[in-house]
Amino acid sequence: MITPVLLCGGSGTRLWPLSRKSYPKQFAPLVGEESLFQASALRLAGDGFAAPVVLTNSDFRFIVTEQLASVGIDPGAILIEPEGRNTAPAILAAALYLQAQDDDALMLVAPSDHVVPDAAAFRAAVRAGVDRAKAGDLVTFGIAPTHPETGYGYLELDGPPVEGAAVALRRFVEKPDVAAAKSMMDAGNYLWNAGIFLFTAKSIVAAFQAHSSDLVDPVGRSLTEAKVDLGFLRLAAGPWAQAEDISIDYAVMERAENIAAVPFSAKWSDLGGWDAVWAESNPDKHGVVTNGPASAIDCKDTLLRSESENLELVGIGLDNIIAIAMPDAVLVADKRRSQDVKLAVQALKDKGALQATQFPRDHRPWGCFDSLAIGTRFQVKRIVVNPGAALSLQSHVHRAEHWIVVEGTAKVTIDDSVQLIGENQSVYIPLGAVHRMENPGKVPMVLIEVQTGSYLGEDDIIRYEDVYARD
Repeated sequence: MITPVLLCGGSGTRLWPLSRKSYPKQFAPLVGEESLFQASALRLAGDGFAAPVVLTNSDFRFIVTEQLASVGIDPGAILIEPEGRNTAPAILAAALYLQAQDDDALMLVAPSDHVVPDAAAFRAAVRAGVDRAKAGDLVTFGIAPTHPETGYGYLELDGPPVEGAAVALRRFVEKPDVAAAKSMMDAGNYLWNAGIFLFTAKSIVAAFQAHSSDLVDPVGRSLTEAKVDLGFLRLAAGPWAQAEDISIDYAVMERAENIAAVPFSAKWSDLGGWDAVWAESNPDKHGVVTNGPASAIDCKDTLLRSESENLELVGIGLDNIIAIAMPDAVLVADKRRSQDVKLAVQALKDKGALQATQFPRDHRPWGCFDSLAIGTRFQVKRIVVNPGAALSLQSHVHRAEHWIVVEGTAKVTIDDSVQLIGENQSVYIPLGAVHRMENPGKVPMVLIEVQTGSYLGEDDIIRYEDVYARD
């Protein structure tokens, strides 16, 4: 059995405004109906695969469980990183966790934001590396290059790639310039570095001990001192902060000698920009892709994408353009400049715009909410509470709230009073009242919340009880 280890952090700034720090690209259905994270988990499920181990951060833990549950996958473990320290500490933590259960555990490390349409071909490539991994080698997977790409690192093989077989790896190559990328394409023994790895737990732990021994102690102590929290395993923050922020390539792979590479020639993309999303979305005969309520008139080689059902996006006479419309932000760019979207994110951060990092829909363990209107002393939200879910028992110091149920039924607690509020009914929550909202039904409950007061921030909450154990 192979245990998938899914790396589920990162901010995905090159796919702004759909991908943001508070809700990065792996959780969005960029290509197809499932999110990239769900598609990754499904690709590594079934015969021959154990339940996945997921590494993520505290903000995403409930999104991870919800998205896995919706595709019928029960995780083996979800490890919560106290802070992002790059891939090396994360992979070492997973390896130590699995090694404690089985020294010979086979682990397949994969990012959760790649697109691999042919899952069967990918699983076949994984199987091609199993024997080498069992023998103690560190196996990586390389993508057969289709063009001289400068945005990827490369793998130089000892010989020409052999489909379905692991080949000895000569070296890792940093992202090249155009001339070097063309030269490597012509050489025929280079692959794109996909950042996917297969090895046994004991082999990778031994490699860390040999090549990056300074990571072993802090990561090991972080795991030993970890706390179970609602089924999640929270790595201890103190030791974790002492681990170097370093990638697995720099920490181990570029230093080890027992490396093999398996070529993968089927379609693959890391969706590193909107141009990649356009390419993976089956452009029509004019090169046009539209998503959501979007219309293209006399356009070519263009992506038009509206993420709001109430916002119609129309392009006329556009050529080589990307236009992404969100309820709170719009991106319009030359498709050739798609890698520069991260510059827009930095510019927004510099001016203090919330849109740089905050997603317009706020996902919570009980459901989600959208902010519909904000004024100096009021805010209007649309709140969706999942069946059987409940918000914390709480009060506010600076605001009162009015709740109007528009779908389903709400069970509302206000101080010592508990009542059921149905569709088209409303209730008033006075400032300072201890209150809770629950959905006792079997369908999502939707309500409109109107907040009024001197301060409307999300930190104006005093929690008394919370089934999700939040502060």
